[in-house]
Amino acid sequence: MPMPGMLPAVVFPVHDKSGAMLAHLETITPELKATFSRVFVSITPPTLERHQAHVEGLARDPFFDVTCAAPGSQVGDHFIVAYKRAAEQCHPQQQLHLCTLDRLAYALESEHREAFLRDVRAAGRQEKPILYQRSAAAWATHPRTYHAIEAMITRAGEVLFGRSLDYAWCHLAIRAGRLVEILRGVEGIGDLTFLGVMVLELQDEIVTWDVDWLAWEDPFILGQDPDELKRTRESDPADCAKRLAYAVPMVRALLARATRDR
Repeated sequence: MPMPGMLPAVVFPVHDKSGAMLAHLETITPELKATFSRVFVSITPPTLERHQAHVEGLARDPFFDVTCAAPGSQVGDHFIVAYKRAAEQCHPQQQLHLCTLDRLAYALESEHREAFLRDVRAAGRQEKPILYQRSAAAWATHPRTYHAIEAMITRAGEVLFGRSLDYAWCHLAIRAGRLVEILRGVEGIGDLTFLGVMVLELQDEIVTWDVDWLAWEDPFILGQDPDELKRTRESDPADCAKRLAYAVPMVRALLARATRDR
């Protein structure tokens, strides 16, 4: 059962060549300290190389548990190394919010702040894992190409397993003890396919909450006009190829699970 009075922890990788996201992290740190017990971050090798002094400053603050990903590690490794560290260090019943820094910064620095904080507090009363999914309003802010590609994964899972789930998820709340068990199933997956595999492992127990605060964060983070940026992304074949590069392996993982379970 959830332990009364125990604040959740938040977990995410930091991949930031420019330093812009580290600046956002500094901005939201007071809010994080008021909402979470601790922040677990994994620092990617390019981030450490360019911003070593900033990373060392984070590590001196006991609120941050800083792990540096190994040279040559892949994007999936950057998430998983932080997840493992948090799962090992936290009480099995402590809730962990697994997310990304850009969406976290957007949620806390935008008009969605109060709704986000309300949902984090409400999550503490839920024992089961919570998959925060993009609401219809949130999806409407994204380029149509993003929605079309990721809806392909969701629809495949719906046909195969009977549930409409966001396998390419952005935010998941889960108890540390359950995360330890789930991580055994994603060992060795270096790419973003691990996101879909985690939901596959949890889909019989997971609770879904559709939220507006998972609206498209890029215009805010990049400081660009939302409509103009959306048009640019929707007309960019390279951007579609980038998203298909993680979507297709996720569909393959769903099909592999479905055929294995027959």
